[in-house]
Amino acid sequence: MRLEGKVAVITGGASGIGASTVGRFIEEGASVVLGDIQSKLGTEIANSHGKSALFHKCDVTNDRDMSRLIDFAIDTHGKIDIMMNNAGIVGARGPISKIPLEEFETTIQIHLIGTFLGTKYAAEVMMPVQSGSIINLASTAGVNGGWGPHAYAAAKHGIVGLTKNVAAELCRYGIRVNCIAPGSTVTPLVAKAHLDDHEALSEVTEKLAENSPILGRPGQAIDIANAALYLASEESGNTNGHCLVVDGGATTGSKAGDPPYSTPQPFLREGGKSGM
Repeated sequence: MRLEGKVAVITGGASGIGASTVGRFIEEGASVVLGDIQSKLGTEIANSHGKSALFHKCDVTNDRDMSRLIDFAIDTHGKIDIMMNNAGIVGARGPISKIPLEEFETTIQIHLIGTFLGTKYAAEVMMPVQSGSIINLASTAGVNGGWGPHAYAAAKHGIVGLTKNVAAELCRYGIRVNCIAPGSTVTPLVAKAHLDDHEALSEVTEKLAENSPILGRPGQAIDIANAALYLASEESGNTNGHCLVVDGGATTGSKAGDPPYSTPQPFLREGGKSGM
């Protein structure tokens, strides 16, 4: 029960990584408020966890909605220990010369502005009690170039930067701020990105398994939920301003094949004689 007695707020909690994290946090003793624009699905997820979860409809790009989400959690539970800014979309896609401004702006608003608002309002209630963990969802597209659509990558890079700056600011209040950078993970969002179909989970699982650096093992939502659990728990008590990459090693260059130094070679002593 690593989160026993803790209260967590999770945006985008109605599906994918968010829904998996809701379940994982509850397994470890937390009470969870999940915010999402998907009312029917969000209510179903919350109801499936009994009294441990509550749903509150929330558009993360709306200042008033985000303020009300935090107020709802405080009114219900009296505190917030964990804030996870998870909501996201695939967003604008295509060559930079063709992306409509409004689509670019919407992508930035949902990812980056949503994370800003969630962090802002969580910080307001965490600062007086001098404790709390804020977890933001970045991406490998926010760590390396060429790993996602332009707008998505820009937003995720922004989340990494925001995380580090806010971590430096809030640590004096006992608040830790970290982010997670998932690689391609089996979720409806990734199914949409790869196959243009939110429901094609079996197909995207097979596709990701084929391309995974770890033989036959695609990234799963529970992998990200477990990373979030670490950052939410006291086990990460000295971890702050960190971007935790969970991608099976893809960003190490694993997908490019074995590095040239990976084949065992005889160790040569001075003079050219083998030491093996």
